[in-house]
Amino acid sequence: MISIRRQMATGAAWMVLFKLLDKGVGLISTLLLARLLVPSDFGLVAMAMSVIALLEAFGAFGFDLALIQRQSAAREHYDTAWTFNIITSLTIAAGLLALAVPVAHFYRQPHLAPVVCVLALACAIQGFENIGVVAFRKEMHFHKEFRYLLLRRLVSFAVTISLAVWLRSYWALIAGTVTGRVAGVALSYWLHPYRPRLSLAARRDLFHFSRWVLVGNILAFLKERSSDFVIGRIAGPSALGIFSVSAEIANMPGTELVAPINRAVFPAYARLAHDRSALRAEYLSVMSVVALLAIPAIAGIAATAQLIVAVLLGPKWVEAQQILPVLAFFGITQVMQSNAYAAYLALGRPDLSARITTIHVCILLVALVVLTWWKGLFGAAIAYLVTATIVLPITFAFVFRLISLSTREFGRAVWRPLVAAVVMYLVVTLFVEAVTRPGSSTAIDALHLLTAVAVGVASYVSGVFVLWALSGRPEGAERLAMRQLRAWLARMPFFSGAGRDAGPSDPK
Repeated sequence: MISIRRQMATGAAWMVLFKLLDKGVGLISTLLLARLLVPSDFGLVAMAMSVIALLEAFGAFGFDLALIQRQSAAREHYDTAWTFNIITSLTIAAGLLALAVPVAHFYRQPHLAPVVCVLALACAIQGFENIGVVAFRKEMHFHKEFRYLLLRRLVSFAVTISLAVWLRSYWALIAGTVTGRVAGVALSYWLHPYRPRLSLAARRDLFHFSRWVLVGNILAFLKERSSDFVIGRIAGPSALGIFSVSAEIANMPGTELVAPINRAVFPAYARLAHDRSALRAEYLSVMSVVALLAIPAIAGIAATAQLIVAVLLGPKWVEAQQILPVLAFFGITQVMQSNAYAAYLALGRPDLSARITTIHVCILLVALVVLTWWKGLFGAAIAYLVTATIVLPITFAFVFRLISLSTREFGRAVWRPLVAAVVMYLVVTLFVEAVTRPGSSTAIDALHLLTAVAVGVASYVSGVFVLWALSGRPEGAERLAMRQLRAWLARMPFFSGAGRDAGPSDPK
């Protein structure tokens, strides 16, 4: 179990590192492309990608998750998954070709039809990706998956930027997308020796698990994209833009920290599925780390929302100041329950996630329509928070029962980061209110934002470790953080003492 925990921690570190690098490359790419292209280029591609996302949601069977969850998966399972991936991708490509002209008419953009047709080719190509790369995650060789994902991203980045400089057209974005898919397929065969064959021998085994993953992915699409339809229809495109950007900022700790952690721990959970006590211990360990890292980051966004909007977005986005804190609190509920999905999958119960998401979508759609019509953008944000608050205890009830976990055990694992985050939120909120003045310059606001971050970090770190010391320094995320800190300091010459005896060696 210690070996699995070590592999899980290493895998989480690799996935977080990839996510940070991927986000960094994406940010640089966006900034460069914004200088080279015009907004309509991005809009045209976004229209096409929304249609692709819709069709892909209906073909997202999650065969890779089924292979990871099934520890006894044999060649026929891998070959069947690869064959179904090809069939699904070709079907999606055919659907895109059939919808190209209707979609262009719907958006009143005649240039959209050839864009959709070319992107259909990219979808068809992706289905041929070597299914063997799933073994990187299943066998917990995350450094190999890191290399595979990063190389694919860099190839797409290089092609997109180069063509944007040359063409100054949305076709650079299209070519970059197609190249990324082609590179992914080529790299998958280069980096992994497995050579799949066409087969449907294990279709029953895979579909028994993957049918619920498909349902869950469709429901997740509705859960995540409901705002596009409701807010766009009721409040208009400008309001939808403000809401989308605010939600992206509020969810950054979840996407940059928690999502890669969950990606890494799922294979470990699958290995421990036969031992509920070991799985329960690992679930608590992961949740304590998630609470320690993600909750203060999200609470910090809520506390500094006014300065974040002023410094990063500007005066045109002032309406985001009201909804960003609400969406940040919604983000806390999401990171607290995100790890439950990995546990459901590891135990072969993806149906539980689908059922919970169904409840979430039903409540959210009603709340969104009513509250957006009544209170506009702020009402939409409240709808997300209210829905998540209702669904969170339902999620915990399912996962606690599944792994025989008591509420008291869970509370002992996460209460210290939660209390310290609340204290930090109050301290930073008071600081922001004290220093913020109407009409202040962006430079002054940026200085206040950096100071607020420093105040938040200091108050949270001191608070959480004081609570940990008062609790008798139990095992948990704090002790893990202390061990990691000592390991880092030991590698530094100043702390380790390396280099202090630089004179002649002692005589023998």
